[in-house]
Amino acid sequence: MEVISIQKNIHTSQRKLQLVADLVRGMSPEKAVLTLRFVNKAAAPQLQKAIKTALANARQVNLDTEQLSFKTLEVNQGFAMKRMRPAGRGNRRLYKKRTSHIKVVLTDEIVKRNSKLRVQDNKT
Repeated sequence: MEVISIQKNIHTSQRKLQLVADLVRGMSPEKAVLTLRFVNKAAAPQLQKAIKTALANARQVNLDTEQLSFKTLEVNQGFAMKRMRPAGRGNRRLYKKRTSHIKVVLTDEIVKRNSKLRVQDNKT
């Protein structure tokens, strides 16, 4: 069974969240929450909150949280708020305040990973 948690319009850029997501992607969700407590990045609490929400959703449907694993952990780009700042000679400079979306999918099934091992033929 799958459990989904989606957090939208987080006021952090996608790149910053992606760095933290790559750090915990192969872990179990409970270990990821513990690891994110000690990560010195501003995006870590937001990702930790999304994973905790997915774990709470799993408890709500009576799943064993120790058997869960990440099926997907997606960090996508949200909208960008366009802002201006004054510049010299009466001009303005445009900049964007970027947002992002987090989608966490947990499953209690065994997730098969694509291995990069190649089968070599021993034809000599």
